[in-house]
Amino acid sequence: MHTQEAEAVSESNRQWILKKRPEGAVRDSDIVLETGAIPKPAEGEIVIRTLWLSLDPANRAWMNETPTYMDPVPVGGPMYGLAMGEVVESASDRFSPGDRVVGLGRWAEYAAVPADAFQPLPDMPGIPGRDVFGVFYLVGPTAYFGIHDICEPRAGETVVVSGAAGAVGSIAGQLAKAAGARVIGIAGGEQKCGWVTDNYGMDGAIDYKNEDVGERLDALCPEGVDCFFDNVGGSILDEVLGRMNNFGRVAQCGAISMYNADAPQPGPYNYLNIVVRRIKIQGFIVLDHIDRYPEAYEHMAGLRSQGKLNWKLEEDEGIESLLSAFRKLFSGENAGKMMVRVAA
Repeated sequence: MHTQEAEAVSESNRQWILKKRPEGAVRDSDIVLETGAIPKPAEGEIVIRTLWLSLDPANRAWMNETPTYMDPVPVGGPMYGLAMGEVVESASDRFSPGDRVVGLGRWAEYAAVPADAFQPLPDMPGIPGRDVFGVFYLVGPTAYFGIHDICEPRAGETVVVSGAAGAVGSIAGQLAKAAGARVIGIAGGEQKCGWVTDNYGMDGAIDYKNEDVGERLDALCPEGVDCFFDNVGGSILDEVLGRMNNFGRVAQCGAISMYNADAPQPGPYNYLNIVVRRIKIQGFIVLDHIDRYPEAYEHMAGLRSQGKLNWKLEEDEGIESLLSAFRKLFSGENAGKMMVRVAA
């Protein structure tokens, strides 16, 4: 196949290389910024100049040796990450130089990636490309399918969302609110709890860092919990499971409290309540629903036009800032969706 090529902006390529599998929190020696040559595409590949990288808790799981829903990042190879980029060279009929694309890229200024792993940047009139990538591309559909396919909140029901000030949790809470539910968000710190109620319109907030989660759940959910959208796992999952109503639904989106664990973590202590209360717990991966993304985009765009959907993006600048930005996800320093601008 004839390779289409555009002139690269740089002659070198900085990329973060996974040097060894982290044990617990990621150390500076685990992943290192190196400089090399700009890659060439193999048949069926494209080379993208990375414009934006999304930082997500799942990135930490991809560093482990144990496969998840995708193969682990190879030791000695560049770290994986969701990317928005511009095609600079193509050995695929799917894309041409200059196309703006989104997909599974690399923590790199330039990356040779399978064209089939990318799609055109969705066209969302009136919404900047940065926001389309950061919120609509995968964050929004993740919240949408967890709320609408698994939780299925009905008007008047009580929904609890953990990680409610984060990228996915903040959208999930607003989608549940738009469905007519009463929504309680769990977040860390007074400021984030303020965002949960003031920016995202949830009915109440629990500060897990400074409050007793169980006591606050009893106070804010006196009639129990019907649905739980969980991004955290661990002790917070236990507290909510103990307060679920009959036939409650749990959308298990993630378990950020466990990703840096250096020893096996115990399962839910309230496991028996799943049987007694006939609770449905379902894990899900947004990639299973890729053919339905337009459905999620349309729903979210409609809510946005009605003033019922807000979001917050936090961005750091430069490929060199990736590791420090990534650590914010686990320290709780980030506000909303964490992104890094790699190039203009």
